[in-house]
Amino acid sequence: MSKTKRGILTLAALLATVSFAPNAAFAAGKAIAGIVFQQDQYFRGIQIGMQKAAKAAGDELLAGNSDSKLEKESQLIDTYIARGVKSIVVAPLSADASVPALKKARAAGITVVTYGTSANGDVAQATVTSSDRDIGIGTGKAAADFLKTLGNGKKVKIGTLAFKALLPEQSNARVEGFLSVVNDQVEIVAQQDAWLAEKALAVASDMLTANPDIRVIYAANEGGTIGAVQAVKKAGLEGKVFVFGTDGSEQLANMLLNSDNVLQATTAQQPLEVGRQAIEAAQSLLDGKTIETKVKVPVLPLTRADAQAVAAYKESLKALK
Repeated sequence: MSKTKRGILTLAALLATVSFAPNAAFAAGKAIAGIVFQQDQYFRGIQIGMQKAAKAAGDELLAGNSDSKLEKESQLIDTYIARGVKSIVVAPLSADASVPALKKARAAGITVVTYGTSANGDVAQATVTSSDRDIGIGTGKAAADFLKTLGNGKKVKIGTLAFKALLPEQSNARVEGFLSVVNDQVEIVAQQDAWLAEKALAVASDMLTANPDIRVIYAANEGGTIGAVQAVKKAGLEGKVFVFGTDGSEQLANMLLNSDNVLQATTAQQPLEVGRQAIEAAQSLLDGKTIETKVKVPVLPLTRADAQAVAAYKESLKALK
């Protein structure tokens, strides 16, 4: 196959992943591209928040998914440049490796807003995030009192599940945030990477087998948290090993409300707000307004001890369906 034909097929495949508006011309509104890097409840919330903000202003949202692949992220950005969008709103896969493609967009006169994750340098004109360190701290605070009782004056042995191989900056910030609160109360005996639930189940199971004295597992994302809870239950260690996690979903809310007493706390983000504010930042920049260039959306700690708050959070998730 010739390079030209291969390029045409690649572009066609990318176009199939992008939700274009039915009209080629955007009469009153602007074309804004919104890029996610995976499909889960968090990014579903991001997309809904984006869609609502775009619709409210009469703009068109062109949605794409990089599937956690840098090459595809770059190709999507090239596609949007060719499409003539006014702004690209994206969660960069890498603080460094995502920069060249975003610089191309800026050079083409496109406004760039990042959310969730950030890009180094000044390529982004605005960034909307929830602090990953605050996410870890939120769960750490919930764990502190629990660890005092569990340890009875001694350090509690724990294992951690992270996602450094996927997003090192984000993963490290969450784990370090958690440990900054509980460091004096724990002894880390195992540290592993596992961010998808099925993989985390296997890794956490092996961790518990190799370290039977582990009393707590901290997981830095939703998949890791789900897998850790499943591993504890699979091993029959309910009431002996406890999980503190990260992110928010209906499944995690149900785990907090479950009588098995395994998952103790998690800290959720507010994806609807992140998505909405990211699009509004892009719209304001396009309108020439002066805005706050670094926006932090507060995180939401959820604990087993406050079942009413967990139930209210679970009810709020209906907006994501």
